[in-house]
Amino acid sequence: MKNLKFIDWQAEGSIGTVWLDRPPVNAVNGEMYEEIKSFFDNIRDYLPDARAVVLAGRGRHFCGGNDLAEFQTMDPSNASERMKLVRNAFWAIYDNPVPVIAAVHGVAVGTGLAIAASCDLVVAAEGARFALPEVNVGVMGGAKHLSRLVPQGMVRFMHYTGDLIEAEKLQPYGGILEIVPPEQLVDAARAVAQSIARHSPVTLGFAKRSLNTIEYMELKSGYEFEQGLTGELSGYDDSKEAVNAVVEGRTPVYVGR
Repeated sequence: MKNLKFIDWQAEGSIGTVWLDRPPVNAVNGEMYEEIKSFFDNIRDYLPDARAVVLAGRGRHFCGGNDLAEFQTMDPSNASERMKLVRNAFWAIYDNPVPVIAAVHGVAVGTGLAIAASCDLVVAAEGARFALPEVNVGVMGGAKHLSRLVPQGMVRFMHYTGDLIEAEKLQPYGGILEIVPPEQLVDAARAVAQSIARHSPVTLGFAKRSLNTIEYMELKSGYEFEQGLTGELSGYDDSKEAVNAVVEGRTPVYVGR
């Protein structure tokens, strides 16, 4: 388990809370991308008992985007390797076996928006704002992540304009689960995490694998994939404990296998 400069975390039973922590606005540089990847690729080393995780930001903002100093030194000869580092950090959040709830306050722009959209769910504070400001600084990226939160028309508007858009305007599209007062943000996200974490960690891992795989599949092949996972999951103790507990009218006791 590595010592991390820009990531902080805390375990409370089956709930983990993780903070982006690079003042003043949690702008992400190369070293921080590496830390995000390392943490979520090895999440069981840091939060061994977590069944759900809240991802928040320290300070005034969730994440102010990519560190602009790195764009100033980017050119075609070094862009490929740098972009690989960026996307691998996002994929580590998306692909890790634990459901992640983004708790967004202040702004989530560019990289910050992509980090939030790499999570399974998004809870926002009142007044939180989202943007894809890439056109403002002469780069591309983030539109595909945004399409997980809003439909194509809003994706194009936000990508072409680079404007900050309030969470309240985006919530009706379904990508933001709820909006709460800023002082209630982390607690609200933890409440969502708790509603998830009451289930078997084995089953949750299967559920995340299933949802990530079927997200862009067509109906028939997607459902066939889900059925295959049902067959695989049926060999686990927790699967039988879940159904037996329902039949017997009691609270399940999961063993994680």
